[in-house]
Amino acid sequence: MFAAYILLLIYFLFFAEWYHHGVGIRDARRYNFIPFAEIRRFIAARDSLGFDAVFLNLAGNIIGFVPIGFILPVIDRKFTGFFSTVASGVVLSAAVEGIQFLFKLGICDVDDLILNTCGTVIGYIFFIIMRKARRDRIYAKRP
Repeated sequence: MFAAYILLLIYFLFFAEWYHHGVGIRDARRYNFIPFAEIRRFIAARDSLGFDAVFLNLAGNIIGFVPIGFILPVIDRKFTGFFSTVASGVVLSAAVEGIQFLFKLGICDVDDLILNTCGTVIGYIFFIIMRKARRDRIYAKRP
């Protein structure tokens, strides 16, 4: 299931926009290095862009990285700490944005890094909640 998630993430992060808009989209390097500029732009233009476009851009970037924050601590004990998990999400997101910039795949956007990091944090919070619930359930069964 994690492999399927990674494949879908690769598709949406690198190829979805290029595929839907045609090959010519790769001719220009598109980027935003001003924090919160695209987030503000999407919110300000929500009426003209439509709910789907705003949701896909903002919530999609968050939701797309929630599994990183949840699954990393599950599959490797060295990611059970907040800092190591979130730092890994930041590094992964920065790598994605770097690849998008270098190869002109999608838009390299610092706001995506911010939103992806938020998703990693949310995923980590889910991990902590689930770990606590599991421990509470285990200790409740003991006599």
